[in-house]
Amino acid sequence: MANNAEVASLDSLRVFLAVVEARGFRAASKQLGISPSTVSEKIAEIELQLGVPLLTRTTRSVMPTEAGTALASRLTPLFAETRAALQDAANSQAEVRGLLKLNVTGAVMVDILPPLIDRFLSSHPHVRVEIEVEDRLVDIVEAGCDAGIRYGEHLAKDMIAVPIGPSVQGLAYAASPSYLARHAAPVGPRDLLVQDAIRLRFSTGALVAWEFERGRESMTIDPPGRLIIGVDAAPAAIAAACAGHGIIGTFKNWLDPFIDNGALHPVLPEWWPSFEGPRLYFSRRFVPAPLRALLDFVAEERQSPVRG
Repeated sequence: MANNAEVASLDSLRVFLAVVEARGFRAASKQLGISPSTVSEKIAEIELQLGVPLLTRTTRSVMPTEAGTALASRLTPLFAETRAALQDAANSQAEVRGLLKLNVTGAVMVDILPPLIDRFLSSHPHVRVEIEVEDRLVDIVEAGCDAGIRYGEHLAKDMIAVPIGPSVQGLAYAASPSYLARHAAPVGPRDLLVQDAIRLRFSTGALVAWEFERGRESMTIDPPGRLIIGVDAAPAAIAAACAGHGIIGTFKNWLDPFIDNGALHPVLPEWWPSFEGPRLYFSRRFVPAPLRALLDFVAEERQSPVRG
């Protein structure tokens, strides 16, 4: 290894992490607001100082080498802690300020997180919020995020998690009156195997499970989907159900407005299961001031008799 590795600047290392995250020089340059040539010069500078290649360049992408991967994995939490320290210094004043970056599942972006963030931003006018929507569970520290929002079964074991939004949610199944008029009403969950199903698919490729509970009895069925739509376009799937194309199964809070206005009719409501609501999770090591402010805000809202 070159003996002057210690002179690599923090700015150059920040550029290196941006290239690793963006998988490309041009994408990193846009993210950082500098020219691609400057990015290339910074990377070449670090590789010359360390004496090892950190990135493998192809015509389509830029991937870290084994040494680059190891370096990025150690630098990422250090930069996260540095950012938290700088934000804490900035927040030594009475007003909390800085960036709060969240990685959340799309399930909370319909009617749970947006109104909460609206109230949070009104309470903290100097805080900026960036929300990444992703259904796959990610390492929030490696992704450069302060916290994530997922459901309990998808939480990392080494994270602190607190409830956010409703404490209990449920799955529901519904179809339009016109569809139910043309098809025999299902008596039990297995009857849905011969119905037209509108299924949702996660970005991982897995279909959202159709789960049912009644008393101590529970089951999961896998009806063939006449229409399959990605979860990011769930409103389109609900619209298709309202148009009479089949039975849809998804979050009860998503379907309630359509059931209330008569566009959809409940199917097998005695079999609808319930589960714990979403949780905000974060590393115990990094709690920057904007995240602490959000945690305090969520705790206050949960104690409020109006919103609780």
